[in-house]
Amino acid sequence: MYVECYLEKLRHIEMQVLADGRGKTVTFPERDCSVQRRYQKLLEESPAPRLSQKAREGMKAAAVALVDALGYKGAGTVEFVYVENEFFFTEMNTRLQVEHPVTEMVTGMDLVAEQFRVASGEGLSVSGDVPSQGHAIEFRINAEDPQRNFLPQTGLVEFYNPPGGPGVRVDSHLYAGFKVVPYYDSLLAKLIVYAKDRGAALRRGARALDEFAIAGLETTLPLHLAILEDEAFRRGGVSTAFLAERELKNDGKRFLRLVAADQRAPTS
Repeated sequence: MYVECYLEKLRHIEMQVLADGRGKTVTFPERDCSVQRRYQKLLEESPAPRLSQKAREGMKAAAVALVDALGYKGAGTVEFVYVENEFFFTEMNTRLQVEHPVTEMVTGMDLVAEQFRVASGEGLSVSGDVPSQGHAIEFRINAEDPQRNFLPQTGLVEFYNPPGGPGVRVDSHLYAGFKVVPYYDSLLAKLIVYAKDRGAALRRGARALDEFAIAGLETTLPLHLAILEDEAFRRGGVSTAFLAERELKNDGKRFLRLVAADQRAPTS
């Protein structure tokens, strides 16, 4: 019989690391990936809101100890679950992840370039614990219909107009005329926003999501706007059950509402 503890109301926190394989390991600001659906991340932010400094330092120390023990080389992410001021190791992803732009935005570093430096034998351009400046949030824009139980979407992108401006980054392969087929991951684009603090990042995210235009198929754009309007999310520190709990509210009605522009938080 295999027995393990059952954790409720947990958060998903991960640590980005880079190692040169020669004993030098660099840690970056943590990412909070707790907004998920069926264990798939939908939104990531850095630094993690309402996370104690003790827990933050403990996770970084554990990540470094693991990486050094393995003699690891390259970029990787050490993932933890966090509940009631305790953290537990879950896995290590030995690659650069979808949410790496969040880390790039709060540090000003190019993680891909650092990978090339390590691979070419040049070593890392930084050392120790890379500090965080400001706050960044990434929204995964998927080809799914939130109003129909996240039904996968396929078809022709009839119109595509991503947002822009200071502190806004969009990573995508989309263009008007692109055909979305059912054979690959549903991720269409990543919208990353950066600002001096979390409040400003939330406002910038709402503005950028509102300006993001994709026509021809349904996406998770309105879901992200609904998330930003949620008071618990705005306070910070939600658990991985956040979205599932809202889907079950109001006699099973889906957690999704399109808010009028004049009801949203002020934009920046």
